[in-house]
Amino acid sequence: MDITQLSNVLLEVFYMMIGLYMGITMVFTLKDVNHKTRVGTSLFWGILSVIFIFGKYIPSAIVGLLIVVIAILSATKQINIGTLKQLDETFTNLKAEQLGLKIFIPSLAIAIIAMLIATFTEFSGTVAIGISSVVTIGLTFAITKAKPMEFLEDSNRMYQSMGSFTILPQLLASLGVLFTAAGVGDKISSIISGVIPSGNILAGVIAYCVGMAVFTMIMGNAFAAFSVITVGVGLPFVFAQGGDPVVCSILALTAGYCGTLLTPMAANFNMLPAALLELKDKNAVIKAQAPVALILLVIHVFLMYTLGF
Repeated sequence: MDITQLSNVLLEVFYMMIGLYMGITMVFTLKDVNHKTRVGTSLFWGILSVIFIFGKYIPSAIVGLLIVVIAILSATKQINIGTLKQLDETFTNLKAEQLGLKIFIPSLAIAIIAMLIATFTEFSGTVAIGISSVVTIGLTFAITKAKPMEFLEDSNRMYQSMGSFTILPQLLASLGVLFTAAGVGDKISSIISGVIPSGNILAGVIAYCVGMAVFTMIMGNAFAAFSVITVGVGLPFVFAQGGDPVVCSILALTAGYCGTLLTPMAANFNMLPAALLELKDKNAVIKAQAPVALILLVIHVFLMYTLGF
């Protein structure tokens, strides 16, 4: 078995592991007799579990129908947090004192191990993250002396807190592919060409940076927005006028991250922290980041105009 085949096998294993975690959440939900939408929430986690575990073997049309069912469950507000086991505050404080800064070791380890694997092996970045996650789980058990049931309960707590946001990264990645295939970039180019004065470099730079930020806000993912906006705006209005492809591309991508700070579509960064911290205002993270994001966007325009030409 060569490295590519091994990577594919490991990737499938990691998807199955994620599916098992979701299946565990389904079981916890089914056992929660006080859950106000027990059936809908259980169905949501059950469908996701099936897709992640058996998605490779299920016809794409069937997977599409299952996604539609998930969308309906979300639209009808059938996905909610159930009754979660409350943490003993005294026990929590005691464990925090015992562990001290060691609690951060797993968080640092997952990044360091993934970087080392991706750097010194031929495994893809995704597989590297999967391997480092598995290793870090073992490291976490060793440091915290946690019981397996505590691990399952906290996994259930995390997934239930995330709710329907769990599936958003996969949907947004698919959305980027669909937009590119549908020729959205060409449509944007035709619209922008009627607004930007011909040969105006500054106007092209502003359109590229702002377009990346706005489209990232729509799609929730700068990588998904990059291909669409680069084809529609970057190529004809920046690169064609002499812009350095390397410098301008990098700045365009990070300009998109300014949009990431401003959108609920970037659920992992903005909505999930609010949910996990149980903030009353779900947009509190976005509101705190907005001034910095707008200032950074202006700086990106300046940098691209001065360094890219």
